[in-house]
Amino acid sequence: MSSNRYDPWTRLGLLTKELERVFDPRLANNEDASNVATCDWVPAVDIKEEAERFLIHADIPGVDPKDIDITMENGVLTLRGQRSSERREAADGWKRVERTHGSFYRRFGLPDTADASRISARGQNGVLEIVIPKQERAAPRKITVSAE
Repeated sequence: MSSNRYDPWTRLGLLTKELERVFDPRLANNEDASNVATCDWVPAVDIKEEAERFLIHADIPGVDPKDIDITMENGVLTLRGQRSSERREAADGWKRVERTHGSFYRRFGLPDTADASRISARGQNGVLEIVIPKQERAAPRKITVSAE
């Protein structure tokens, strides 16, 4: 019979992370280097690998496409932009404003198979879709050694 050792500090650490996630999503996943502490909010993303391409879906509701900048440099895809803030006064009847406004910034390291020259992006219904086609891998080649 094996015994499991109970460590109450582990549970406290998990509770702290969950509270950070609830109150400030930027702090929830400190291991994720794709966002930067200087941004105002971090869009949630889904990343999928298919046989011929990679797909990134980013939730960016309320962001005008002209306010989105996507760049690819040295194998790193950078997504940054701005969601305009609206001034809302209590006199206008607003009791609570929870939607974050301001700048966002995400970075993603791409594998060597990503074809940077054919990356495309489109936005629809508040979701930005970035398509990163894969390039063909170089076929292995046998090299013969000649005798001198």
